[in-house]
Amino acid sequence: MSARDPRESRWSLLRCAAALTRGPADLLDFVVPLWAGLALGLDATAIGLLVALELVVSCAARPLGGWAADRADRRVVAASGAVIYGLGVAGYALATDGVVAVAFAAAVVSGVGGSLLWVALRAMVSEQYVSDETAFASLVSAEETGAWIAFVAGLSALGAVGYTGLFLLSALACLAGAVLVALLPAERSRQERSPGPARGLVRRLAPLLGAVVGSTAAEAGIGIVLLIHLQKHFGLGVIEAAWVFLPGAIALAVLPKPLHVVVVRIGRRRALLIAAGLSCAFAVGLAFAPTPTVIGILWVLSAVAWAIVMPVEQAVVAESTGRSRFGAAMGAYEAAALAGGAVGTALAGIAYEVGSWQVACVVLAAIALLGGLAAPWALRAMDAADRPAPMVAEAGEAS
Repeated sequence: MSARDPRESRWSLLRCAAALTRGPADLLDFVVPLWAGLALGLDATAIGLLVALELVVSCAARPLGGWAADRADRRVVAASGAVIYGLGVAGYALATDGVVAVAFAAAVVSGVGGSLLWVALRAMVSEQYVSDETAFASLVSAEETGAWIAFVAGLSALGAVGYTGLFLLSALACLAGAVLVALLPAERSRQERSPGPARGLVRRLAPLLGAVVGSTAAEAGIGIVLLIHLQKHFGLGVIEAAWVFLPGAIALAVLPKPLHVVVVRIGRRRALLIAAGLSCAFAVGLAFAPTPTVIGILWVLSAVAWAIVMPVEQAVVAESTGRSRFGAAMGAYEAAALAGGAVGTALAGIAYEVGSWQVACVVLAAIALLGGLAAPWALRAMDAADRPAPMVAEAGEAS
């Protein structure tokens, strides 16, 4: 056997674990608000509080995930997070219209588990990135493959197993992901870590984190108003609405690695500018899309943009710090993304209710454009390489 086999095996297990855990997470982000209204009988305010609770807990717990990932065995942190997240998902299955508090407890548990899981997992991918510049593109591809498979399988089975069965199956997928993480070979770099306080880390990443808030605000806002629009204007149900999102989900699973080649060729800043234009065009196009079919086609534009943006953002975060602080850096990155999602969801709802579908689309198009234009500036302000340079992560150790 070649000397590379153990490393390749570890990387394959890590991607499978990412797919198994991201799939249920994205599916439940879509299903839980609808389930809360239909099965628990919650009104719009209570549904918003339920969704917001997990979001707030997730954001607040990200620094904890980063601290743990930099000081403990990242396999243990990620596997523990997957188990805790799975328990939270299973908790939704126990909630009924007479015991609504269980759903809110499940949201808290899910938020904590997801923080430990995703921060530690991205720190592990950062280790892979040191020797493989396609690592983050591969991660996005694995996550989105898990997401669209979960959507197809989960929503196809929903009629047969119901929401309770869907939650339990999702919990099992998370536990399977935890097992795969636990089977990973030990990290060689753990003995080399000496994280200490991460003073100045957030300040160093601040320009990019600001751009992340803007871009994710636009993405989350567009997602929520589009779902509302499909339900209210076109009268689509849960499954029909999910099919509208499916082409984009498949595109996002397939495109990151091919587009990585393009990013290497034209440079990150130019690629991010193109992504900003695509996101803006997508949001404006939605305002005038006449049918769900056209919306589904337009959603692919958004997928192309995110297939460029997410691997670049995560790679720059990894390059801008050292191995001992990969966890803290990814914790800050994920917290910024969650904060942007909260802002975008709130702004989108207000724009939709106060204005109209077209007003909401134009507002979100402007946010997407501003966030997208901020990203190349952020790379320049951070003096980040315009093309992948994974070994910069080593240099960050001394800073």
